Amino acid sequence: MARILLVDDEKIARTLYGDYLTAVGHAVTAVGTLQEAKEALAGDRFDAVVTDLILPGGDGMEVLRHVREHHPGVEVVVITGLEKVDPAVRAIKSGAAEYLVKPVAPEALQHAVRRALTTRDLMQENASLRRHVAMLEAGQRIATTLDREKLASATASALQSMASASAVVLLERDSAFALRRHGTSGLSTALEEPLIAELIERLTNERGPRELDGMDAPFPRAISFPALEGDAVLGHAVLFFGGTGAEWAGETASFLVRNWALALRNLGRFAAVEDLAYVDDLTRLFNTRYLHLVVDREVQDALQSQRTFSLLFLDLDHFKSINDTHGHLVGSKVLVEAARVVKGCVRDHDVVARYGGDEYVVVLRNTDSGGALKVAERIRRTMETHNFLAREGLSLKLTTCIGVASFPEHAQDKATLLDLSDRAMYRGKRGSRNVVYMAAKDLEAPPAERRQAHSAS
Repeated sequence: MARILLVDDEKIARTLYGDYLTAVGHAVTAVGTLQEAKEALAGDRFDAVVTDLILPGGDGMEVLRHVREHHPGVEVVVITGLEKVDPAVRAIKSGAAEYLVKPVAPEALQHAVRRALTTRDLMQENASLRRHVAMLEAGQRIATTLDREKLASATASALQSMASASAVVLLERDSAFALRRHGTSGLSTALEEPLIAELIERLTNERGPRELDGMDAPFPRAISFPALEGDAVLGHAVLFFGGTGAEWAGETASFLVRNWALALRNLGRFAAVEDLAYVDDLTRLFNTRYLHLVVDREVQDALQSQRTFSLLFLDLDHFKSINDTHGHLVGSKVLVEAARVVKGCVRDHDVVARYGGDEYVVVLRNTDSGGALKVAERIRRTMETHNFLAREGLSLKLTTCIGVASFPEHAQDKATLLDLSDRAMYRGKRGSRNVVYMAAKDLEAPPAERRQAHSAS
């Protein structure tokens, strides 16, 4: 029925109690000292411990403490020849399941062990239920997360804590079907980069769960779980364990990874919808709707963190003449190529948006007016020297006017910042063109019809 460790320094007691327990089907291992009890517990699995309170080299309370600290889930029955209340109270308060006073009748010991095992089973069932409820709640949180960074953090954290992993690496397939880092938990910075590179190499063509042997990592065991949508692999979750891992780790990890796959699928669909809402159809740059969201967020973040950022307002010079001379189809191709030129002059985390017509706005994050002027001049110079539609044999030349405004130097709200960068650009349009101007309070406002067109867009 159950595996019982019997601890008593008296050989007769060990034999007698052992016979009582084996008579009802239990497998009994009997030892006579505290040290032997610790060694037995370390070398084998037991369901319950029956220990005398007085032992050579220690006592039954030490056995009880050792079991509670190192072998949770194993119940302890304490036996003693002392007919005193205090030891019994102390034992029960310390976590003993039962306390028996010698001489112990066979039925009393058998009943005490049966109750201890029943208590253990109930506790394990409760723990299992709590674990499954927590797993369901974590899965729901993961599956309904539509923020990529929050999804990575929530998934990695849930896998590490609920599957009892030492560390977790999440790899996601990008639009080019290559694996890339999605999130990690429990890894040092020094270990993360080479480990992720090794995982990407080993898992690129994998489609099922597998043990990863021979990993260059300080973890004895590593298991990968694919995030699947039908036959498509959306990513891999790799769990590292300091030992063999909990018996429920595989089930828990598989469940959470299925929810991660669902979230990745939802993110892909959301991104497609978001693409329709926030991306310009022609240039594939962000549109004004997204621009306003970004600038609102930048203003809020900058107010809280005392950071700076800048706006560049661009307008192509004499663009109407290209439409008039070559037609609107060529004009549209020039707008697309101009968008690529501007994006090539800024950092990946900067935002480039088509403001309308032949106008573009660039949000330069963590950039003051001095840095913004350098970027604006780089764009102006690149645009001036670029041959547009050269592959189609046209090699058209184009220049641009750029207005620069910075937060908080020129304004501390979105509307004023956009207006001042627009005014600075318009100053260049009224002058020599192909120029960069810094915002100032006394700059002339653009014509009313142009401002109305902006508000409509």
